[in-house]
Amino acid sequence: MQFSEQWLRTMANPQLSSDELAHLLTMSGLEVEEVDAVAPPFNNVVVAQIVEVAKHPDADRLNVVQVDVGTGTLLNIVCGAPNVRVGMKAPCAMAGAVLPPGADGKPFVIKVGKLRGVESQGMMCSARELKLNEDHGGLLDLPADAPVGTNIRDYLALDDRKFTIKLTPNKADCLSVLGVAREVSALTGVALNVPTNAIVPVTIDDKLPVKISAPDLCGRFAGRIIRGVNGRAQTPDWMKQRLERSGQRPVSALVDISNYVMLEMGRPSHVFDLAKIHGGIDVRWGRKGEQLKLLNGNTIEVDEWVGVIADDREIESLAGIMGGDATAVSDDTTDIYLEAAFWWPNAIQGRARRYNFSTDAAHRFERGVDYATVVEHIERITALIVEICGTAETKVGPVDDQIVNLPKRAPVTLRTARAEKVIGVTLTDATIADIFTRLKLPFTQEPGLFQVTAPSYRFDIEIEEDLIEEVARVYGFENIPTRPPVAENRMLIAPEDTRSLFAVRHQLADLGYQEVVNMSFVEAQWEADFAANTHPIKLQNPIASQLSVMRSTLIGSLVANVRYNLNRKAGRVRVFETAAVYLRAPDTQDGPLAVAGYAQPKKVAAIAYGPAVDEQWGLPTKNVDFFDVKADLEALFAPRTLRFAKAEHPALHPGRSARVELDGQPIGWIGELHPRWMQQYDLPLAPVVFEVDAVALQQRPLPVYEEISKFPAVTRDLALVVQQNVPAQALLDRFVEAKKTNPDCNIVQAIVLFDEYRGKGLEADEKSLAFRFALQDTQNTLQDDAVEAVMAKMVAAAAAAGAKPRA
Repeated sequence: MQFSEQWLRTMANPQLSSDELAHLLTMSGLEVEEVDAVAPPFNNVVVAQIVEVAKHPDADRLNVVQVDVGTGTLLNIVCGAPNVRVGMKAPCAMAGAVLPPGADGKPFVIKVGKLRGVESQGMMCSARELKLNEDHGGLLDLPADAPVGTNIRDYLALDDRKFTIKLTPNKADCLSVLGVAREVSALTGVALNVPTNAIVPVTIDDKLPVKISAPDLCGRFAGRIIRGVNGRAQTPDWMKQRLERSGQRPVSALVDISNYVMLEMGRPSHVFDLAKIHGGIDVRWGRKGEQLKLLNGNTIEVDEWVGVIADDREIESLAGIMGGDATAVSDDTTDIYLEAAFWWPNAIQGRARRYNFSTDAAHRFERGVDYATVVEHIERITALIVEICGTAETKVGPVDDQIVNLPKRAPVTLRTARAEKVIGVTLTDATIADIFTRLKLPFTQEPGLFQVTAPSYRFDIEIEEDLIEEVARVYGFENIPTRPPVAENRMLIAPEDTRSLFAVRHQLADLGYQEVVNMSFVEAQWEADFAANTHPIKLQNPIASQLSVMRSTLIGSLVANVRYNLNRKAGRVRVFETAAVYLRAPDTQDGPLAVAGYAQPKKVAAIAYGPAVDEQWGLPTKNVDFFDVKADLEALFAPRTLRFAKAEHPALHPGRSARVELDGQPIGWIGELHPRWMQQYDLPLAPVVFEVDAVALQQRPLPVYEEISKFPAVTRDLALVVQQNVPAQALLDRFVEAKKTNPDCNIVQAIVLFDEYRGKGLEADEKSLAFRFALQDTQNTLQDDAVEAVMAKMVAAAAAAGAKPRA
């Protein structure tokens, strides 16, 4: 919303500077984004009248003019403007004037000098030279009644400023100068001067037949016929000035008057060429297949979801959004039909965006426009049309006002105690009553209780919190003291067996991974590829068309991070993310941090791509593999021991992936990315990724004392031959089970797989796995017989899994 400060001050003029006024509006919820001067600084430029024009003796394109600037002495000025003429009034920069900077950025100082041998005592100015606009086709032509000698800044009100305010969607009542003036009046207590005009007398009985077929589209429709207007009339300079400073481009007098009243009162209206309307008007919903050529030149197709104004032959206007080209007024228009209406906001919302454009009318109607002042605004527009476009033959018809379905405003209750609690200040009934009175909100009062009925121009007051907001705004956010929260101050002891995600993130960073934060919204294709999720949770209103679903895995986001870095020549990528994923869970109930039907577990995921370590002289270059990332994952969970079971995941390589288990429960996945996705997502190398439950990662066992042995340890190697389809984990599980069931085996301190062999000496379907056992007793030095007895039990345990000692 943009408007002229001087225009605003004609309705509410507080004793505040421009900056103070801007601050006041911002602190009341009407954020002032910019305050711009309508013209740059310059001085000593006055209204001048050209008295005489003569050709320059030595230049064909120059003239020598005699100019009256109101000092009693004519100035001799050399001028090259093509539109210079005797009697013309234009700005004149006299000697000593400082004009706005030119292309070099330096102010332009006017001096007495000679041009081609003729003395010039000033300079006649164009609009571009004064930086008023980009028109440099000639001198700025001023009206004939412009007083000679008047400072041009005063005459054109160039000390005015343009305010640009950023309104929240609920403040539709401030989408006009009158609306902002109401706010200023309520905030400062100055008088509100509402624009008024004399009622134009009705001189004919002509009415256009109107039928409202869709009360759910249009609640009130008013119009009148005006005959004998001058379509070629010029828009007054004062109106052009206010329109331009409000971001509007003057078009023609009839259109400009409609736009002016929209900016002034917040009431969009439309002017039809009466001669182009066939029969009567029907306000209805569109019909599938109907088409309309709009004022912007676009031809659109409507259906039952879009409201229209139609005559007996065709559609004439898109209801509440834009008029049609067929009934647009032109310079030849003499008879018009002036229309203003109340359109239900939910009947306008989204319709303009459907056709990929927006209009000032739709912007206002979809938020709510005053339904009680339709006739008053028709009278205001009529008076301006008669004043500016009226002729001796102008005849005005009666207002045809049809009311079929208006909003019914229920009183909203405000409790003084509740307002005090929410705002955090002490409020009395008198203070709140004064605020409501200043805001012109009708109310009835009981001790500690107010019943407020929202005015017809306020569509944002529906619940008690809306009224509390109004009280806080007018009371002044700056007057609300800043106090620290009052809360019980005691130390909360964190459980010893749980660590924070903050600590987990630090440990991952210590392992060489960098943290990333990705959107929870992802592409639907990612869910299908990386989670085999063909029915993801869809967003009703995605921020972008491709980010349309909620992710159920972090893998897709991490792959996108790798691609992003590869596209920027980063060959080694190691990143992690800690975030929630979103799953359908019918058993989930609503709670403080839960939504019924959906689970939101937290996951920790990481991905590694490229060389295992940065390039260096001490180690050969080797790409990261499954076991590098597996070691990182085991370090995260240490001292707890993970188990890795062969399994398949839609995102991972079927032969190089595993399900991660902890204490017999699956907690996540680890593996190389599937070759199919490597090809689809243009990854030259296979990244290795893991994703585990954050809760499992946060749990850690309490420290338990174990006696440190002072006796030497013994190591034994055991090579076993098994079928190639037998995983090493199966043998490790057997060894652990044997240790648990045989007390003698407690001396086994560690078991490590250190070698795998396939080839000569073994069958084609066999492999050899070599394990190293570390044995140590805390009470005695181990004897060979005890060690051999333990190793025999380990061999027996391995035999149960189909293994035999290698010869």
